Amino acid sequence: MLDTYLKELPTNTGALVALGIVGAVLGVVAWPALAAAVDPTTSMNWGGMTMELLGGLALFLYGMVQMEVALKAVAGERMKSILAKLTVNRFAGLGTGAVVTAVIQSSSVTTVLLVGFISAGLMSLPQSVGVIIGAKIGTTITGQIVAFKITKAALAMIAGGFAMLFLSKNEKIKSYGGMLMGLGLVFFGMHVMGEAMHPLRSYQPFLDMMQTMTNPIIAVIVSALFTALIQSSSATTAIVIVMASQGFISLDAGIPLVMGANIGTCVTALLAAIGKPREAVRCAVVHTGLATTGVLMWLPFISVIKHAVVWMSPAYPDLSGMAQLAAETPRQIANAHTFFNVANGCIFIWFTTYIARFVEWLVPDKPLEEEAMIVRTKFLQEELLSTPSLALDSVRMEVMHMGETVNTMLKGIMPAIIKGDTRALEEIRRMDDTVDILHAGILDYLAKISRQPLLEEQTKELMQLMEAVSNLENIGDIVETNLVVLGHDRVRDKIQVSEATQAVLNGFQVAISKAVSAAVMAVAQRNERSAQIVTGMKDEINRIADSAAMHEARRLVAEEPNRIAAYTLEVEIIEKQKRIYYFAKRMAKTVLPAVLQDRS
Repeated sequence: MLDTYLKELPTNTGALVALGIVGAVLGVVAWPALAAAVDPTTSMNWGGMTMELLGGLALFLYGMVQMEVALKAVAGERMKSILAKLTVNRFAGLGTGAVVTAVIQSSSVTTVLLVGFISAGLMSLPQSVGVIIGAKIGTTITGQIVAFKITKAALAMIAGGFAMLFLSKNEKIKSYGGMLMGLGLVFFGMHVMGEAMHPLRSYQPFLDMMQTMTNPIIAVIVSALFTALIQSSSATTAIVIVMASQGFISLDAGIPLVMGANIGTCVTALLAAIGKPREAVRCAVVHTGLATTGVLMWLPFISVIKHAVVWMSPAYPDLSGMAQLAAETPRQIANAHTFFNVANGCIFIWFTTYIARFVEWLVPDKPLEEEAMIVRTKFLQEELLSTPSLALDSVRMEVMHMGETVNTMLKGIMPAIIKGDTRALEEIRRMDDTVDILHAGILDYLAKISRQPLLEEQTKELMQLMEAVSNLENIGDIVETNLVVLGHDRVRDKIQVSEATQAVLNGFQVAISKAVSAAVMAVAQRNERSAQIVTGMKDEINRIADSAAMHEARRLVAEEPNRIAAYTLEVEIIEKQKRIYYFAKRMAKTVLPAVLQDRS
């Protein structure tokens, strides 16, 4: 049961939950004995405090998961189109990266999307640098939310969110309910952890340990390692803020801790780039390089950041000591996290072109021969599965990739048949192996998407994509199993194709290729106009087919060698071309509304 649950969670979340479970078991068993060994005279209830702390942490982390999933369901639908349309310049890219990442709460997912856009030619690497800079700003929203200590309203938010989530039948309302409930769990988990850690205010060994965090280098390293382990800078920042709310972490320690989290989260992007195309590696290098450079650049100026955030954050002069730290530091750390990333963005945004050129030099393209040997999907990333709307969009981009191979087969098959080029025919046959690999990869990815919580519209879209991809694969099979065989038959039987017949077959092939290209475009871009072009070609295809049939009938009675064999071969080619159009039309109809489907 637990194993199934963890598999259904996003990768980072599953790691967090698994780590929390292991920590809970080890903590409950070992902490009391360890505490007694350190200070046998202490009267603290270590077992109760441990369970309360880990229970609060579990509520906090689950609340973050719930809020993240709900945010993606509510606002994830248009994230890809926003990214694609609003990156016309570096400043628009920065703002877009910040907004998108604030919604999906993962700079790594944003980076994965960028890889797909660059591979598809929709975006250049310099444009993506601006978006990555903005993504670092977007991740600071979690810290800002956590710094609002609305613990009194937490239970009311949980109750309200629960009611919306479980009583409503409307998917949107349920998503908003999940978001409200998750936010309530975040604040309630903070409250429980704060109460659990309260006794540690008088425990000197713990206070002495926390003092070591005032060394910025140690703090950065510890935070980077911890964030690399759990693969979530948002979670690390939130935990730092929670500890600050109890007065355990000063601003001097909090600033380098959130800086280290910026470096540690880059491990996710680096791991995701292993074995991926050059575009993925470059985005990961940009992500890691900017984060590391930003930290190294500001590390000597922590005091500058400190004075800036103290000035901009609310103060409580009527308090003193640990109480004042607990009241002021959480908001100061959240503001420091935002200030640090915004300041980096304002600096780096002027050098996006130079950064891109440097990374392209650092990570050069592979030789064409090496790339050609690798047959794989280009846009299907595991990191996108937790956001179904974005995962489905990546499938559409992969359909375009698969369609390019099918279109290449279609453009080459008729010249190969007419010329009797057996080498070209075999090359086209091998291309279908690529189509089959891409088809299997897309279906496997769609199956993984289907295991995620989907809205009704997303489920419908998934089924339409599955049908469209199968139709595209059928077109590849017709070329490979039928037309290639007919080409070999034409060579074996030494059938001559007259110039008039060549013109007829080539003309028909041009129309069929146009229909398939438009069908692929319709599916890849959800373009109803392209779909209507395909369905609207029905009369034209029938007219061309009828004209070709009349031509073949006239050839049958002509005085030509092998006329029966030639007639049979050419009629077969025409029938297979009509069959290809049938599947192209079926592809296009998956994009059209039901009313228009019935008319086509």
